[in-house]
Amino acid sequence: MIPKDELLHPGHPACPGCGAALSMRLALKALGKRVMMVIPASCWSIIAGAHPFFSLGVPLLHVPFLSAAAAAAGVRAALEARGEEDVTVVAWAGDGGTYDIGFQGFSGAAERGTDMIYVCYDNEAYMNTGGQRSSATPVGTFTGTTPKGKREGKKDLLSVIVAHGASYVATATIAYPQDMIEKLRKAKQKKGFRFVHLLSPCPTGWGYPEDRTVTMARMAVESGAYPLLEWEEGGWHVTQRPSFSVSVEEYLEAQGRFKGWEREELKGLARRVLLQWHRLRDLEGMPR
Repeated sequence: MIPKDELLHPGHPACPGCGAALSMRLALKALGKRVMMVIPASCWSIIAGAHPFFSLGVPLLHVPFLSAAAAAAGVRAALEARGEEDVTVVAWAGDGGTYDIGFQGFSGAAERGTDMIYVCYDNEAYMNTGGQRSSATPVGTFTGTTPKGKREGKKDLLSVIVAHGASYVATATIAYPQDMIEKLRKAKQKKGFRFVHLLSPCPTGWGYPEDRTVTMARMAVESGAYPLLEWEEGGWHVTQRPSFSVSVEEYLEAQGRFKGWEREELKGLARRVLLQWHRLRDLEGMPR
């Protein structure tokens, strides 16, 4: 069951239909009140607001763009020095602050096995500054810095972080709230460096109506474009099998950021997604 307690206050300045705000609401339901949240420059550094009007019902530390993991490691050390072992330290960053600008600290904290949960809410671009390309932006996306469409694929950060020795890695999204809550609760119970990747649709940057955020997240999963999975004890496990009732082309066509591509070109992008899904099935040992 989804807890009824609300630790995200109403009246925050998120855009209507913001996937990042919905993600935080569910995450706090899973993690509870004994949380120290560390947030770098991102959409969420705006959504959280300024003291004394910030929107979170848990303590919050704002930090510079590149330092979420490093600052969270310092918070962890300070809490241990105070004997407060029951506080969950969470670094909460966007894709720009995780895949790109914050990667050095992210990598270092993971390699050291720092006891924290690192959550990346991935809206697949630098949305807080107008929608520029990040290394999490999917191939083919039109952004402010890729006016002809991004030519490179999305960085495989999940494999990178597993190679660092993380104790738990998972993907989740708001369209499957129970799956998301269970994974965050599991991460909370573990020790060491845990990484949870949240697909966070953005109506402004993706170009879809603001009342379709949950629908977009569900289409991403059901088309196979965004697998829901977890890694623990040395293996990958898919936690939600896609129905493939939605084609990748339908998922892409529902977003304005792919509007410049012809149907045949969209099929090419879709083939890359299916190749990714086949590789995942090979990792898990599933039959094709």
